[in-house]
Amino acid sequence: MTHHIHKSAHRLLFMGLAAAAALSACNPEPDESDLYTFTGETIESWIQQDSSLTSFNYMMSRIGYDNMMAAYGRYTVFAPTNEGVAAYIDSLWNDPEATLPHNGMTEHSLQGLTDSLCRSIVRYHMCDGLVTGLTMSQGADKFGTMLGYDVQYDPSSGHIVLNDKATITSSDNEVTNGLIHVLDQVIPRSTRFIGDILMRDSTFSIFSEALQRTHLADSIMRFMKDKTYTYTTKKHPSAGTQIYAYDYCKVGYTVFAERDEELAKIGVHSFDDLVRYANRVYGEPGTTPEWYDYMKEKGLTIADNSDFTARTNALNMFVAYHILYAAMDAHHLVYEPHANDAYWNYAKGGTITGTDLTFENADPYDYYETMLPHTLMKIWMPMRTYKSANNPVYINRYVANNTLTNKLASMGDPAMHQLVYQGMEVDKNTGLTAFNGYVLPVKVVQGSGKALVYDEQVPKGVLNERMRFDACTFLPEMINNGIRDIVTTNKTEYDDSRFGIPTDYFDNMEVYSAGTIFNYCNHGAWRCYQTDQIQIWGKYDFAIKLPPVPSGIYEVRIVSPPLSYGGMTQYYIGTSRNVQSMTALGIPFDMTISGTDPRIGWTNFLEEDDYGIATDVAMRNRGYMRAPFSFCGHGDNGWTSGGKTEAGELITGNNCRAEGGDGTMLIRRILDRGVEIKQGNEVWLRIKTLQENESLLSMLDFIELVPTIVTDNDTYTEDWY
Repeated sequence: MTHHIHKSAHRLLFMGLAAAAALSACNPEPDESDLYTFTGETIESWIQQDSSLTSFNYMMSRIGYDNMMAAYGRYTVFAPTNEGVAAYIDSLWNDPEATLPHNGMTEHSLQGLTDSLCRSIVRYHMCDGLVTGLTMSQGADKFGTMLGYDVQYDPSSGHIVLNDKATITSSDNEVTNGLIHVLDQVIPRSTRFIGDILMRDSTFSIFSEALQRTHLADSIMRFMKDKTYTYTTKKHPSAGTQIYAYDYCKVGYTVFAERDEELAKIGVHSFDDLVRYANRVYGEPGTTPEWYDYMKEKGLTIADNSDFTARTNALNMFVAYHILYAAMDAHHLVYEPHANDAYWNYAKGGTITGTDLTFENADPYDYYETMLPHTLMKIWMPMRTYKSANNPVYINRYVANNTLTNKLASMGDPAMHQLVYQGMEVDKNTGLTAFNGYVLPVKVVQGSGKALVYDEQVPKGVLNERMRFDACTFLPEMINNGIRDIVTTNKTEYDDSRFGIPTDYFDNMEVYSAGTIFNYCNHGAWRCYQTDQIQIWGKYDFAIKLPPVPSGIYEVRIVSPPLSYGGMTQYYIGTSRNVQSMTALGIPFDMTISGTDPRIGWTNFLEEDDYGIATDVAMRNRGYMRAPFSFCGHGDNGWTSGGKTEAGELITGNNCRAEGGDGTMLIRRILDRGVEIKQGNEVWLRIKTLQENESLLSMLDFIELVPTIVTDNDTYTEDWY
C-alpha cells in the first residue's frame, strides 16, 4: 500500500571557551535526597561572612541563588573578589566592540548589571557536584558549569588558572553543602556571535558580507531557549536509580564557509561575483530550480537581487545551505574514530577463513538539515586509516550506486562505485569558535567549478541512496547540549549510564501522553548504532519530525532489539504534528519477539551455503531485515570483535548481522514499503504504545528512509552495510 502525504533574541553575551556542553555540566535542581536543615556553615553563610565577596553575593541574591546556596545540594562555587568583579564590570561597560551597547548594562556600576547578566555570571561560576583542587591538579582539563559551558583550567604554573586568566587564591573551603574556591578575577568568556567572529577574520570577507547582507547573521544569534526544563521522572523505570538531566537547553549553529582564496578557485573575487555565481547555480530571478522539489511544490520562484533577505533570493539560498541547526566542531560532525575510544563500534574489514568473503571498513557518515528549507547535506568520513581521527571529512561526497552492490557480502566491485564528486573537504584544523557555535572552513575541489551548494547532484545523486538517520543527530538539541557525546557525567549519585530528557525538550517532537518518559543511553556497550540510543518508557505516545528528503517513494524502517520487556508499538506517518494528519504504518510491532520466532525467521547466515540470501528474502517477506553488518552489537571497540584478528580472520559472532538470540540480536522492522514523501511537506512519525504496562519500552536508534531505486533495483542489490 502506498501512503500519500500531500499537505501543504533574546541575547546573553557569555560562554565558556570550550564549546561542547560539559560532561559534568550541571542541573541546579537539587537532589531530593539532600534536603535537610543545616546546622553547620553553608556556601551562602561562608560567602556572606567574607567582606571581599560582597559583590558576588549581591549578584547571587539578585537571582535567588543565595537561598539555594543556603539550603541544600552539593555544589562547587568559584567566587571572584570584589576587585575582580569591579574590573569585569569596567570591561563590560567600556567594551568598544560590544554587540549591545555596554553589553546591556544600564549604568556603570554593580547595580547596572541586568538580572540576566547576573544570572549568567553566577551560573558560570557554579557547578553541581564537587570539583576539588586535587581534581583540578590531577584530572582532566575542564569542568562544566551550571550555565552549560565548560571552563578550562591549568595547574602548570603552581596555581590553578581558569580560562588562562582567573587564578584560584583560596582553594577547597569546605562547608556543609559543598566547596568554595576564591578567585582573583571573574572567569573570562567569549562574547562574539558567529557573525561577529566572521567579520573579524579578513580571510572570510566575501562570505561574511553575504552572511550580513542576507541578514542570516541575525537568524543565528540564539544561544539558549527561554525556559527552564524539569525532568519529572527522577528514577530509571527499570533500575529505580536516579537519572540526571539538564534544566536548560542551549541553541547553536555550525556555519561552513569558504575563505576568499577558496572562492577565487571558482572565479569569485568579490561580493558581486558571489551574487552572480549564486544566480548561476540556483537560477535567475523568476525561475524555479527543476531539482529543488520544495520550491516546485510550493510554486516558488527565485527572487530578484533587490532584496537579499528574501529566502528565495539565490544569494540567500547559497548562504542558508551553509548553516546547520547544530553546533559542532570539526571532530564531531560524524561519529569519529579514535584509537583510544573503547566504544567506537564500526566493523573493521577482514576475511572469513575458508571462504571468499572479504569485508571492507565501514565509513562513519551522517545527514544534517540545513537552513535552506527542507534540504539535507551528507557528511562522510572515508576510512583511509582504521580508527584514525586524521581521516578527512567531506560534505556531499558522491559515489555512484552507493549502498548498492553486485557482490555477496561486499560493498561491490570498485567499477560500480566510481567517485563522481569528491565533495567539499572540511578544514579540521582552522575553524573558529563563537559564542553560539562554530565556523568551519571548507575547501573547494580544484577544477570542480563549485562551492558548497544544493545543486541537482545532491537530491539526484548524493541522497539517492539508503539513508540511515541516527535519532541523536536529527534531534539537534542532543548535539547542542553535548548529550549525544556523553559517556559519563561523573556523578556517582546518579545512574551514570543514562541521561534524562524532559518531554518538552525537542522542537521537532510532539508528546501526546504525559506518561511518556525519555532516557538517553550514554555512549557505552549498548547493542545499537554508534553505541547510543534513546529509550522510551511509560504510556508513551509522541511524534517526531523526520529529516527532509527529496520527493519520491520510500521504504521506511526502524531498528530494534527483541527484548523481553519490549512493548507493543504502533507507528503512524503524517504531514504535521497533528494526529489527524497521520495514518497507521502496517500492523503493530511486537518488540518481544526473538530471532527464533517464525514471524522473523532470523538464521545464522554463516551456517548457510548461500550466506543467508534465501533467508534475507524470507525475512523481507515477513517485514523484517537483519541488522547492518557495518557495526558491532555490543558497542566494543570493533577492533577484535566484529573486526578482524591479527591473522586477518573476521570475527563475526559479535557483529550485528551475525549476532542472534533474544536480548542480543538487532533487527530492522520494515514499517512500510511504499510511502510517498513530498519535499515540500513535513514528515512526522508517531510512536504509540498499545499496552498498559508502563515498564515496557520502545527505542529510538536509527530510522532508514530508502528510495525504491535502491529496494527495487533491477541490476544491483542493497548491500549488507
